[in-house]
Amino acid sequence: MDRILDAVMVSPHSEAVKHGMVQRVIESAPQPLDSAQCWAMYEVSTKLFLLGDSEFERDVGREVLEAFAQHHSQEFEQFFNMKFVLNLLHVGYGPLGKRSHQIFHYIQTGLRFVADSPSSLDLFHLLQIEVLRIVCERPGPKLCARVSKLLSLYPQCVPSGNLQTVFCQQLILSISHFQCKSDGDNEILKFLENVTKASGMLQGVWRNNVAVILPSLKELFIVISSPGEGDSVPSNALASVVQYVPLELMDAVVRNLTNDKNISDAQMLTAISRMVDWLSWPLTRNIDKWIIALMKGVATVNKFRILIEVTLMKIEQVFSKLFYPVVREGAVSVLSYMLLSFQQSPEAFHLLLPQIPQLISSLTREESGSGRGCLVQLSQLIHCLIFRFSGFPDIYEPVLGALKDLPVPSENRIKQLLGQNAWATQKSDLASYCHRLPAKSDTGKTGLVNLGNTCYMNSVIQALFMASDFRHRVLHLTQCDALSLMMKLQSLFAFLERSQRPTISPVSFLTASCPPWFNLGDQQDCSEYLKYLLDRLHEEEKTNSNTIQNLSCLSIAGGIENSESTGRTLIQKMFGGKMVTRIRCLCCENISWREEVFTDLSLALPPPRTSLSGSFIIDPAQPVVEEIGPSSQRPTSKPQRQAPQSPSKDKKPLKQEESSVRVVPVETIGSIEQVMPYYSDEYPKSNSMSAVASEEQTHGTEACRSITDLINYFLSPEMLTGENKYHCQKCSALRDAEKVVEVTEGPHYLILTLLRFSFDLGTMRRRKISDNVSIPLVLKLPVRVSSREQGCISAGNLEPKPGGSAYESLTYDLCSVVVHSGVSSESGHYYCYAREYVGSVFEKHSRGSTGAPADQTTSESQWFLFNDNRVSYSSFESVSNVTIYFPKDTAYVMFYRKRPSHQTESESECISAAENLYGEEPLPKQLSEEISKDNMMYLQEQERAARYNAASSSAMAGSPVWLRRQRGDGGVGQRN
Repeated sequence: MDRILDAVMVSPHSEAVKHGMVQRVIESAPQPLDSAQCWAMYEVSTKLFLLGDSEFERDVGREVLEAFAQHHSQEFEQFFNMKFVLNLLHVGYGPLGKRSHQIFHYIQTGLRFVADSPSSLDLFHLLQIEVLRIVCERPGPKLCARVSKLLSLYPQCVPSGNLQTVFCQQLILSISHFQCKSDGDNEILKFLENVTKASGMLQGVWRNNVAVILPSLKELFIVISSPGEGDSVPSNALASVVQYVPLELMDAVVRNLTNDKNISDAQMLTAISRMVDWLSWPLTRNIDKWIIALMKGVATVNKFRILIEVTLMKIEQVFSKLFYPVVREGAVSVLSYMLLSFQQSPEAFHLLLPQIPQLISSLTREESGSGRGCLVQLSQLIHCLIFRFSGFPDIYEPVLGALKDLPVPSENRIKQLLGQNAWATQKSDLASYCHRLPAKSDTGKTGLVNLGNTCYMNSVIQALFMASDFRHRVLHLTQCDALSLMMKLQSLFAFLERSQRPTISPVSFLTASCPPWFNLGDQQDCSEYLKYLLDRLHEEEKTNSNTIQNLSCLSIAGGIENSESTGRTLIQKMFGGKMVTRIRCLCCENISWREEVFTDLSLALPPPRTSLSGSFIIDPAQPVVEEIGPSSQRPTSKPQRQAPQSPSKDKKPLKQEESSVRVVPVETIGSIEQVMPYYSDEYPKSNSMSAVASEEQTHGTEACRSITDLINYFLSPEMLTGENKYHCQKCSALRDAEKVVEVTEGPHYLILTLLRFSFDLGTMRRRKISDNVSIPLVLKLPVRVSSREQGCISAGNLEPKPGGSAYESLTYDLCSVVVHSGVSSESGHYYCYAREYVGSVFEKHSRGSTGAPADQTTSESQWFLFNDNRVSYSSFESVSNVTIYFPKDTAYVMFYRKRPSHQTESESECISAAENLYGEEPLPKQLSEEISKDNMMYLQEQERAARYNAASSSAMAGSPVWLRRQRGDGGVGQRN
């Protein structure tokens, strides 16, 4: 019979004819045969089964073997013995190698007919040993899939006892070596199928023996936490293993791993990073759950450095998976957790901003349920992060534009999401963990590290730094050892100007300058901090009289120093102005007055429907003038709209003044509404103070007030009536009165603070007034000039008044704007727009020395946006429109620099000398050496970071082949 079968298979007949002949052979199988005939049939059928050239020949061999083994089981048991099986597994069969999957198919077929025989126990024990040996030899996915089929049909072949643990551990090691060598669709699908079958062997073992799971997972962690490069990087196929781990073991596994003292931070970082790579493995379950659980476990033991490092390293990779529907679900879960947990810095979120519009467009075009669901989740996530990291209008605008058609979550929902996932509550020490070394900003400017809600300080420092006259004076102080705070400010300014680092940490200056009532780590009011800082610097210099003379020896551009300023502190010279408050009794016409020094003007927003026709000035008239109180001896801010206190009874009258009222409006030049038309040929320049801006520009509208409206409101008369009546000394009674404020000396830098926070008695919290206020690029401020000063000033710059008084119109150019982003003073974010006041670019225009239009000259100064560690180019248009696009972002503090309105020859010489001094005077030697040393240290840090990044990049797995070709031109995870 065996010869007949051989003859049939080598005959030239067709397969159909051969198949008919083979059926006759199979039908003869029940006939009695002696042992030799049976062995001959087994040998020829085995040969066809294992070495057949075609699928037909192999199927014939299998069918004949099964037929004769079924009817002659005793002879087959003798043929299919341990020695024969062992030889197949160790040597192979003829030219067929021992690793051929066909051999396992053959063994699987043979076991059907000997499983119940007395010799089967020994055979199964042999196969247990051989299966373990094969797995230890790192078989490929195809062979593992065949072994898996064998074990699923015959669990008796699964290694038993202690060998089960070894088998699972070795199988995990084998899976870690799986690689898909082809990028063809069929080959990829077959690879994924084989990997699933291979990892399924673990499921079978774990289901029957739970005690094996933890040792297996320990081996898995060792594999993924070990360093490796190139081919030694564990395969992402290990992702298929995790889905079979029971979720009820998750807490225990994570707890054991995170509390194991033998696991280093580097190992944990590598393990989580590689688990994140598993998100690219398609159609597996629970990978995202395990990643999030392990990250939460690491957060529980306060190892935030690991979390920050892995987030910054992997966030862009996780985001890219959202383009592919097959892996999207797990990726969006991990992405949400990473971003909502990483709340100590916007860095992770900002890494994704350039890609968000493209993803939104791709998901919109996809028109699938998965895409729509991802869009909703993504929109909610982005709005949460913009709410948390407010104050980046330049980079958020394109993102918000892409999200305009998607639903916006409520503020309560946003706060709920932000509160439930954070690793820590804004701990300042987390900022130091973000040690990535970004490149220096293209602007050449240096940012400041946010030390935990210290944006209020950072924005003020950058605004002061960009006040170039003040910066130069601070940098070139040579004897400030006795001025500890000034010395720290000098050091900080020097590092901002000369450091090669993209950002520096102002921790030393924060410690020295923080008001004692501030709680570190809490959000504070930047205006309150600015006032405290300037006051401290002033008082420190004032108490060191030996230093004052040194500080006063330098002249500064702009004519702010004169014979009367000798002995004034640097803060007074730069930011100090004077104002006079006059109160006129409406009964006896007596005028009382007092003069005080200010470093900023606090401007209230006028109530709705307030009509502003200009600032009203009370001119002297009455024969008796009383002083309300002593002049301030230090820079202070003028109280806004407070009821006046009655003057002391021992005050002596000074002089008589005649009272009259005249309007002197604050002027606007170059506000955003008409900066171009005003300076175009169609709008000739006007020398009239009241005709510079249109009435709408000057006085604003109900929808949008302007800075000039607020100043006019500040300078407008206030009627003291009813419960707010004024106690007139002359009348010795409470009388109706009129109070008005006049600026008598304009500061070199005019600081304007908008009173945006009011106390709400209902909620017992400070409420923010978010009204938009337009900011003029240039404004003119009326300053009252005394009679004895009039002769020293050109008549062209004065507007004469009855009685001999006059008002000089001082022109101020906008230098910087500090913006508050948020809904209350206790929360939100501060950032700063600023520009460098270069040379005399504005002075040339004011003197008419160039033919360039004013808008051109003013635009020559580049605007910058300072937002903690991030510095970018900006524009005056961005400054003006920020509240339009971001209603929570409102201008809060503004710096204006006085433009010289007149110069004597000596003043010109002083300016020239000062400008030369700024460019040539070196820093103090010790400070210069500190900066040089730090720059050298930074270069070394860059070199170490470059080596680390190179090693990390080579250690991380690349994109799987099944994702490389899926993303089309539109970015959608589908083949074109």
